[in-house]
Amino acid sequence: MRIVEPSYTILQMPDGEQILAHLERAARTCYKSEDKITEGSARKLIARILQVNHESVLEHASVSVRIVCDRGISHEIVRHRLASFSQESTRYANYGKEKFGKEITVIRPFFWEEDSREYALWLEAMEKAEEVYMALLEAGARPQEARSVLPNSLKTEIVVTANLREWRHIFKLRCASAAHPQIRQIMLPMLASFHERIPVVFDDVYATFRKDMAQV
Repeated sequence: MRIVEPSYTILQMPDGEQILAHLERAARTCYKSEDKITEGSARKLIARILQVNHESVLEHASVSVRIVCDRGISHEIVRHRLASFSQESTRYANYGKEKFGKEITVIRPFFWEEDSREYALWLEAMEKAEEVYMALLEAGARPQEARSVLPNSLKTEIVVTANLREWRHIFKLRCASAAHPQIRQIMLPMLASFHERIPVVFDDVYATFRKDMAQV
């Protein structure tokens, strides 16, 4: 059994300034003010649009991210309906095969110290799940049948594509203190990356959670 940390990789994100210029052109169509486009005007206009909650303009640009997390967290991610998802399938991924190292991979729950009783119990459960899964495969069960014993901590990979308006919504929900700690573990640093690479659009959301960044 292999234990890994959650992670994310930004797969597709246009240059920040290009995104702003694109959004400005879309926004100015509403007011027929294309003649006011100048160097630096995009930042000012997008900032103003956010102030007046004209966020539909942000739907004209999207970002794709590959997220490595556990199955439990992926179930929360796919609840965001205004996004597209492509996820590793436990129906077709046979973890008893050589390509998977003939083992399952699980995500470490960071909220338990490795010398704690809770962690020891979790580890015991993961090892038992792997043992039974492999036994089922050896007994002739198909992967889609044997997966019935796989745990929520099983590592999965999911590609998420959403427009900027939806990413703002995702970050507002999943970075909040009431969100599950393991989804915050992913979303807080991801928000920092978005904020760094796309100016203006994520300024206010980042400011809301900036104090929480050090917690993960």
